[in-house]
Amino acid sequence: MQVLGIVGHSESGKTTLVERLTQRLSGSGRVATVKHCTHAPDVDTDGKDTARHRDAGAAETVALTDDGEWYATGQSRTLDETLDALAPDYDYALVEGYSEAAIPKVVLGDRDVADPVVHRAPHGADATLDDIIAAMEERDPYITLETLVADVKRDPDEVYSGAIATFTGRVRAQEGPEDPPTELLEFERYDEVAAEKMAALRRDLEARDGVYAVRLRHKTGVVEAGEDIVFVVILAGHRGEAFRAVEDGINRLKEEVPLFKKEVTVDEEFWAHER
Repeated sequence: MQVLGIVGHSESGKTTLVERLTQRLSGSGRVATVKHCTHAPDVDTDGKDTARHRDAGAAETVALTDDGEWYATGQSRTLDETLDALAPDYDYALVEGYSEAAIPKVVLGDRDVADPVVHRAPHGADATLDDIIAAMEERDPYITLETLVADVKRDPDEVYSGAIATFTGRVRAQEGPEDPPTELLEFERYDEVAAEKMAALRRDLEARDGVYAVRLRHKTGVVEAGEDIVFVVILAGHRGEAFRAVEDGINRLKEEVPLFKKEVTVDEEFWAHER
């Protein structure tokens, strides 16, 4: 799922741009929208922002407030939890508001926001959709373990499968009680080489007898303590084949794919390969 934030001041045309993008993107995939609210919204009331999202073609609209109230269903969710829930079922998520969120953003007007910013425009009505969509598509998609599991279940050979095995690597906060706590890891990669190595590894694993589909995903950028880093998902005929492919997959990914890790603890920061 590609995620794009639209941020700006109240008169900057944020909802107008969400409408325009939703109309364009819904022709090539399923679109969900998320609205940042500072008070309880009138969800799906004619003329209100979320209704405008829906009328433009969004398959689902979500309205969130700062205290986590999820007014679309009455449940409590953060933005990350909402995107996690949407990712397996949608091709695009457009997030109106959340200027401090660590998602790619279009900035309207002179609003100060957190990186990354992929496009700027004076007003939502004037923004160039082709440029925005091209910039969005250059970013890594928003992928969760559930996204990858759902993807392998759609494989044509799924009918022969009796097992799905997964591995999730996460940022360990401490090695032990005396170890300085890790605050975050930052990953960089050589994009073309990493993509080639990942594709070759996937082909090798899928060539095994009894293995039908493989999905590999390693995040880049900043990943904080407790967050997920890497996923391996195997669709196989039997559990033994699945378990062996998962173990080999994560071991070879760490050995063969050129990824560089910087660790930031409470005491210091360093690149792992320099240690």
